[in-house]
Amino acid sequence: MPVALLSFLVVLFFLNIVSRLSVGPLLPVVEREFGLRHGSAGSLYFFITLGYCAGLFLSGYVASWLSHRATIAASGITLGTALLAISCTPSLLWIRMDLLLLGIGSGLYLPSGVAVLTENTREGSWGKALAVHELGPNLGYVCAPLLAELLLGFFAWRGVLGAMGVPTILLSGIFLLSGLGKSSRAHPPSGATIARLVCDRTFWGVASLFAVSIGVGLGLYTMMPLFLVNDVGMDRTPANLVTGLSRLSALFSVFVAGALADRIGRLRTVRLSLGAAGTCAVLLGVLRGPWITPPLIFLQAAFAASFYPAGFSLLSSVFPLPVRNVAVSMVLILASLIGAGVVPPLVGFLADRYSFSFAFGAAGVTTLASLLLFGFFPPRGAPQSADAGENRSASR
Repeated sequence: MPVALLSFLVVLFFLNIVSRLSVGPLLPVVEREFGLRHGSAGSLYFFITLGYCAGLFLSGYVASWLSHRATIAASGITLGTALLAISCTPSLLWIRMDLLLLGIGSGLYLPSGVAVLTENTREGSWGKALAVHELGPNLGYVCAPLLAELLLGFFAWRGVLGAMGVPTILLSGIFLLSGLGKSSRAHPPSGATIARLVCDRTFWGVASLFAVSIGVGLGLYTMMPLFLVNDVGMDRTPANLVTGLSRLSALFSVFVAGALADRIGRLRTVRLSLGAAGTCAVLLGVLRGPWITPPLIFLQAAFAASFYPAGFSLLSSVFPLPVRNVAVSMVLILASLIGAGVVPPLVGFLADRYSFSFAFGAAGVTTLASLLLFGFFPPRGAPQSADAGENRSASR
């Protein structure tokens, strides 16, 4: 594996995720300042997600015009600029627009990041390399609430976001100048390519898997501090601490999942992770208290994160390199719109009407129910073993 390149990508992915996730721990403060209800606060993530999906779509055009490497740098510079803009914006309307720009910058990264990583790594090591790559977002899950809480001791909530923008811009520029990682030019998402993907049952199967995973992982995570404050009765500081530290478990589970994906098969690993994450979400809705809720959050975080090494390995094996970045973009656009765009405001709406416990339980039941559908729409590249089946599907 290309250690230097992989290390840089982990850091950039970490900054990308922290930039988006830092909004969640600040929601209790934002609610009080603007007098928002839970549903309105959760809707702020809709603007991030809308921009994220636009960035995913545009990434193919940007990477075909520049390169995958330059697109990775453009991603960090854009989202860092958005963070600095939020720190200077008093209006809620303009904050929403800045969050849209933040999402665009964030969305530019992943298709090019996966393309550069898989292009510079042999296929037999994709599971392990992608597991290491997943350290970035999982460290981001851990650090976002902790950094937010730490920086709130020195800045107002806008200053917290601004303080995260400066290193994001600087390190993105350093990566661009470093020359690490060869990368081919991307194929822009032409109408013919998009039509071929949309008509492919495999595409919809993989997109469904990612939508469920993002919903039960990122979607619930963004609302976790509000859940702990309102339903469990924690103060904001311990709630953010539990939310952040819970993701430490994911730092280990992604490596286990990456090894399992290479050994027992990608789709089997995906099904195990989603089934376990859904079960934990149901239990979070049914059982709550200061002693039972934190362990369940740790387990739920571990299982939700374990999806991604197998999920991205499956996605990369199914779609060949010339269209891989387009496939990644389209899968994540659809999955993010549902999992990160719809789930947080829906959880907030259900919390306003019933409770956060009800909303979390409903998300878990939906995740478990969705597993029944995957049997009817198995991805074409779904392996029966970890070797030949997947390699055959990748060559189609």
